[in-house]
Amino acid sequence: MVDMTNKRLSVAPMIDWTTTDYRYFARLFNPHTYLYTEMISTGALIHGNRARHLRFDALEHPLVLQLGGADTTEMTQCAVFAQQYGYDEVNINVGCPSDRVQYNKIGACLMAEPHTVADLVKHMQAAVDIPVTVKHRIGIDDFDSYEFMANFVQKVADAGCTRFIVHARTAWLQGLSPKQNREIPPLRYDDVYRLKQDFAELDIEINGGIETISDIDMHLQHLDGVMIGRAFYHNPYLLAEANSLWGHAVPKRSQILEQLYPYLEQQIAKGEALPTMTRHYLGLFQGLTGARKWRQSLSGKPQLTLDEVKRAADEVLLLNPDA
Repeated sequence: MVDMTNKRLSVAPMIDWTTTDYRYFARLFNPHTYLYTEMISTGALIHGNRARHLRFDALEHPLVLQLGGADTTEMTQCAVFAQQYGYDEVNINVGCPSDRVQYNKIGACLMAEPHTVADLVKHMQAAVDIPVTVKHRIGIDDFDSYEFMANFVQKVADAGCTRFIVHARTAWLQGLSPKQNREIPPLRYDDVYRLKQDFAELDIEINGGIETISDIDMHLQHLDGVMIGRAFYHNPYLLAEANSLWGHAVPKRSQILEQLYPYLEQQIAKGEALPTMTRHYLGLFQGLTGARKWRQSLSGKPQLTLDEVKRAADEVLLLNPDA
């Protein structure tokens, strides 16, 4: 296994998924990983319920706020919010391919404007003490050469960014849905490895199609970090198994539940809806006997009690005594 001293493992930002309720859950599996919020637009923070969008539990650290936007003044203001609320880093989304964010000049379309992203980095870093990082694709549409990506990284690095998280697929902004953009464009891991070789002084993380501990270990032989999204969400126990990378023990699911229940009680007392929280926990028993019944017990119910959740978990644990 690779030495993890200067390496990073992250849970990717995922819209509607990496909420504070999911992130708290994820942290129980692994104390080392960096957690990201879902992408939050500058408009939501400036004009919306900022406290609601930015709330988190102290257990979630280290925690990164991912921002969507291209206006220098607004992005700088939101970086200041991130620091005020206690986030450890702020990340600029230059990877999302959806039509909605393109219209607002957010996401992957900004790869065509490295000067804009560089300007964002420069102003945001001048306003805060926490790191400002960038998550991007290897290219967009026909601009998919290695040279195009390297030019983007060079210009943004010249503005002061030192950490880049690279989704190793081109984003096809015309003709593919966001889901298709996560699956159809081919993965080009070698381009990300080459980027690290050419920019050895930068921290380069890789994202896309990574699903196992051996995958993580392989990429960390070449790069400074690995980011995983859906594999961690659908099978959160993979996060627990990743403790082995640090040489630490892997917690049992029963231990994780013992820590989760007090949090759920606390949130229910604050008026949060239990089904809204438990929708993030459906993958807890992925691959085990009784996993389907667990999902059914928690899914599609407008009303749910904590006792019902506990009974459903106990039934699975009875079938899997070592879990």
